[in-house]
Amino acid sequence: MAVAGQMTPDDLVQPACESSSLDMASLLLRAYDLGDSINESAEVAEYLYWKSVVGENEEVKRLSAQFAKAKELFEECQRFGRFHPDYHAAKDKVKAIEKQLGELECVRRFKASEQAVDDMLYEVSKLIAESVSSTIKVPGNERGSLGGCGGGGSCGCGSGGCG
Repeated sequence: MAVAGQMTPDDLVQPACESSSLDMASLLLRAYDLGDSINESAEVAEYLYWKSVVGENEEVKRLSAQFAKAKELFEECQRFGRFHPDYHAAKDKVKAIEKQLGELECVRRFKASEQAVDDMLYEVSKLIAESVSSTIKVPGNERGSLGGCGGGGSCGCGSGGCG
């Protein structure tokens, strides 16, 4: 009989599938806890606040509708390339509306809060990946093009298949 807190050889002998499924269940529970912690963070709270402000803003709605129409026209022109007679005007209109949207304070703050959440998720992903191996690829939006194969990373293979 084992003393409390000590493992016996019988404790170590478990079928491989049982041990694996228990490890996976524990890992999933920890992942859900991590997700809950992230959802309770100040970054996510600010992101959700600004997302709702942007979603309710009448100026954003008006400019978004204009942007959708301008983008549709530009995509139509783009089918024929820069030689389409309205190509440059359509492209300029899309950029102008996009600039107007970007100048709204609520949109700027929404984008900043979205970037803060993205940065946090990247850092968490990086920490998890590096705790497994220093060579594991880390998912990321803009950061994905900075490393790995074909992205000027340390492997230097130039295949474009990694990163």
